[in-house]
Amino acid sequence: MIRSMTGFGIAQIELDGVLVAVEVRSVNNRHFKCTMRVPEDFSVLEADLEAHAAKRLARGSVIVTLRISSGASRNSARINGKRLNEYRTQLSEALGLEASRVEVGQLLNLPGVVVEDGGSVFLEQLRPAVLRLLDEACNKVMSMREREGEILRGHLVEYGEAIRARVDSIRLRVPAVAANYRSRLRDRVDGMLAEIGQTVEPADLLREVAIFAERSDIAEELVRLAGHLEQYESLLSRDLAEPIGRTMDFVAQELLREANTISSKCADIEISRKIVEIKTAIDRIKEQAQNAE
Repeated sequence: MIRSMTGFGIAQIELDGVLVAVEVRSVNNRHFKCTMRVPEDFSVLEADLEAHAAKRLARGSVIVTLRISSGASRNSARINGKRLNEYRTQLSEALGLEASRVEVGQLLNLPGVVVEDGGSVFLEQLRPAVLRLLDEACNKVMSMREREGEILRGHLVEYGEAIRARVDSIRLRVPAVAANYRSRLRDRVDGMLAEIGQTVEPADLLREVAIFAERSDIAEELVRLAGHLEQYESLLSRDLAEPIGRTMDFVAQELLREANTISSKCADIEISRKIVEIKTAIDRIKEQAQNAE
């Protein structure tokens, strides 16, 4: 299946009272390039997010944005209020003071008051949740890519059909090229020799025509062109799972190489016109290949 490289997807959840959202945008790029936009407090997640995105999106310039709203779960520590009050009560009884007069700040370093690193706990909860959100956002990106890819496929099929029609026309035209050359050559030589009262020998004429036919023979190029075209058409199959953009760009270059060779070898105006039309279609294929994953 052909997919474009343009897509957008977003997914979000509420995690421990905090709104977490992952947004993925992708546009054309020859290779996979990922840009991460992650809050500084959670930059440790960047490597995991980029690696996960690379598995889902094979090609394109991708921007992954992680948004996290402020919330209590992001505090750097959690205080055990029950243990803190126990310490305050003990100190007030030992010193004969009211509990409210005991400095709380002096109690924070006592065992059991700060019971855990809330930021680390939240981060461990956040990591798998963010990867799930990234998967969901990538699914939406892929759906958009596939919809646009189907439109792209329609254009590419048209270009392939146009090339095949011209190749078939050239193949039918080839036998007439040598015959036309022979006729023109005979007329030209007969005209020149008539002025001096001479005639051309049939064997000499046939030898010249044979040299021309060998020099302008494009049968091999037509076979290779048809082979590349078959490979191109196989890339347009809806059953093909892997990305085809780079392969299609390579096949288009090979099609162009054979078209240029035919153009240089054959002086027939009708074939030259068909080659120009083929090269125009190949240029369009190369442009569209830049949009395919």
